Amino acid sequence: MRKLRNFAIFLLSFCVTLTLCACLFYKFMLTSVDKNNKKEVLFEIESGDTSRDIAKKLYDEKLIKNDKVFLVYLKLNGIKDIKAGYFNLNKSMDVKEIADELRKNTNINPNSVYILFKEGLNMRKIASIISESTDNSYDSVLEVLDNDEYIDSLIEKYWFLTNDIKNNNIYYALEGYLYPDTYRFESKDVKVEEIFEKMLDKEDEVLSKYKEQIDDESYSIHEVLTLASIAELEASDYEDKRNITGVFNNRLDKNMNLGSDVTTFYAFKIDDEDEKSKLENYNTSNPYNTRSLDMKGKLPVGPICNPSEQSIKAVLNPIDTNYLFFVADKNGKVYYSKTDKEHEQIKKKLKNEGLWQ
Repeated sequence: MRKLRNFAIFLLSFCVTLTLCACLFYKFMLTSVDKNNKKEVLFEIESGDTSRDIAKKLYDEKLIKNDKVFLVYLKLNGIKDIKAGYFNLNKSMDVKEIADELRKNTNINPNSVYILFKEGLNMRKIASIISESTDNSYDSVLEVLDNDEYIDSLIEKYWFLTNDIKNNNIYYALEGYLYPDTYRFESKDVKVEEIFEKMLDKEDEVLSKYKEQIDDESYSIHEVLTLASIAELEASDYEDKRNITGVFNNRLDKNMNLGSDVTTFYAFKIDDEDEKSKLENYNTSNPYNTRSLDMKGKLPVGPICNPSEQSIKAVLNPIDTNYLFFVADKNGKVYYSKTDKEHEQIKKKLKNEGLWQ
C-alpha cells in the first residue's frame, strides 16, 4: 500500500511538473522572436489560406517561434476572423500583437518598397540606393539638394536645420541630417522629396530627445552632427566613439588639426577602398580635409556621412582624457596615446605584428 501511495505521489508530482513545464514553454513561445528588431516585414495572407497555412508562413518568415503554438493560441482564444490581405509585421511583436494585427482590415499596397539606409552612408551612396530602389535617377536625387527654394522650406520646417547647410563649400545640403533606418514607401515612383522628408522626420524624432543637451552644448547642432559623422566612420564601438570625441575635443582646444583620414577621403570624394590607397597628398587644402594645415582648430565645414544615434550620443557624452592621438588596427581595436612619439611607436608595433590596416 505504501509503495502504491508513493508511486501515486510521484506520478502526481511528475504530472504537475510536466504541466508547469508545458505552461512555461507555451508562454515563452508566445514571446517575440527579437524584441529589438522592428524592421517591417510585408506579410501576405491569401484568400483561402487556412490557419495552418498562416502559421507556417509566419514561422517561415521567422515572425513567430513555433507554428503549432500559434495555432494553439488561436484555438484557446477563439480567433477565427483573420483577414486576407497585406500586413506590416516585425520580429519585435509577440503572438498576441501579431494575431491582433492580422484581424484588422488592411489597405497596405503590395507594391510598397522598403529601403534600408545603413549608418555611415554619405549622400552619394544614398543617391545610389535611391536610384536602385525607385524610379529616380542618381542625378535627380542630387539635383533636389541644389534647389535653394526647397532647402529653405526645410529649414523653415525643421528646428535642427540651419543656414549652416547652405554654406557654398558644402557638397550636399542635407548630408548628416538624413537618419539611417529602413523606410517604407507606397511605390517605386516615390518622389525624392518624400524620401528626404521621411528621413528628416525620423531625424527630428531622434534629435528631439537630446534637444536640451544640444542647446547647452558649446557646439552648434551642425557641429554636433559634423563631429558625430566623423566618429561614426572612425569607430564602431560606443565607448571608442566617446573616447575619439574626447581626443578631437583636446586637439581642437590645442589648436591642432583633427588629422582624420575619413575627412580626407570625403573631401576628395573617394568612396572606393582601392582608390583610398592612391591618394598621394593628404595635406591638400579643402574645407572638409582635417589633415590640411590650414584646418588647425577647425571642424570640417559639414558632416561627412549620416550618423547613427549612438554616434550623436557619443559626441554629447565624450570621455574626458589627456589623449591627443588614436589609431585603429585592422580588427577595429583602437589605441590611444598622449604624444606623437607614443603614437608612432604604436603604429610601428602594429605594422610589425601584421595588424596595420
